[in-house]
Amino acid sequence: MFDQASIARRAPYALALLRIVSGLIFMAHGTQKFLGFPDGERAGAGLAFDSLGAFAGAIEFVAGALIALGLFTRPAAFLASGTMAVAYWYAHAPQNFFPVNNGGDAAILYCFVFLYLVFAGPGAWSIDRPQANISAD
Repeated sequence: MFDQASIARRAPYALALLRIVSGLIFMAHGTQKFLGFPDGERAGAGLAFDSLGAFAGAIEFVAGALIALGLFTRPAAFLASGTMAVAYWYAHAPQNFFPVNNGGDAAILYCFVFLYLVFAGPGAWSIDRPQANISAD
């Protein structure tokens, strides 16, 4: 369907889609904690602002927004990746050995997607990377 060169030229755009979607969904976890939006089981959990959950929610909101925009992508992704590693080992792993049973599969996935962004950078359509650096094909 596509030759290797054609696929390679589109890689920065696929990376950008991964970054934008991951950042927006990550940000939604923060808005759910603080704003009760989107409404769900955990919405408006009434977190005290000195709790670890509130700290994680702030990182989810701010880092998610920065990642989605492609602004300070690498440091924001590094912070988000570490936060998800801590969230997994602190909140999920003690419940059960298997991530699918302890509810930590999303935390693991976020951790490694964001770790990948630390090394890969933001891709196309980001504030960090001027569009002139991306091939036009």
